[in-house]
Amino acid sequence: MSKAQAWMLVALAAGIPLSIQGALYPQNTWLQVGPVIAALPVFLWALRRCPVSDAAAGGACVFLLLHLVAARWSYSFTPYQDWGRALGLDVNAVLGAQRNMFDRLIHISFGLLVSPLIAECAERYGRLSRRWAVMVAVLGVFAVSSLYEIFEWSLTMTLSPAEAGAYNGEQGDIYDGQKDMACANLAALLMVPVLLFRRLPRER
Repeated sequence: MSKAQAWMLVALAAGIPLSIQGALYPQNTWLQVGPVIAALPVFLWALRRCPVSDAAAGGACVFLLLHLVAARWSYSFTPYQDWGRALGLDVNAVLGAQRNMFDRLIHISFGLLVSPLIAECAERYGRLSRRWAVMVAVLGVFAVSSLYEIFEWSLTMTLSPAEAGAYNGEQGDIYDGQKDMACANLAALLMVPVLLFRRLPRER
């Protein structure tokens, strides 16, 4: 594991208490932060046993850090508009949006930032050709996106309507789950040319 990847794990570990502290919906935040806590030792083990490039690991790390930011406010209430106004920018006006779009950003970032890691592992450790590895990455994003939305739906069946709305972040849109999947899937498809023609670093 490179020094850069060690610092990535440190950043994730530091981001966990920051995400939990003062959380808007603590019960939801634990549901979202808990898997990251459980995954940290797995990441440490995996990065030592199966090295990957800093770029692939970094993409996954950035995605998880964005997830921790969103968990602090339960996605729907992430105040990116306030952050944008502090810089003199109306983000929703630029996007032409009438709702909080941070959940869409997270799903897009999943397709963009995690697919390189999947493709690299499929090619390097699965011994697949570049084209098959890219296909596995795209289909992996498709599968995880759909499984997550199914999990999200089943979990909210046990929550109160207010808690379920805050956790899901559908903001009154009955097709929110489908749109979230579409964002991740489209982002993965947009990464196909990048994944096909990128150069992998030599194995350490």
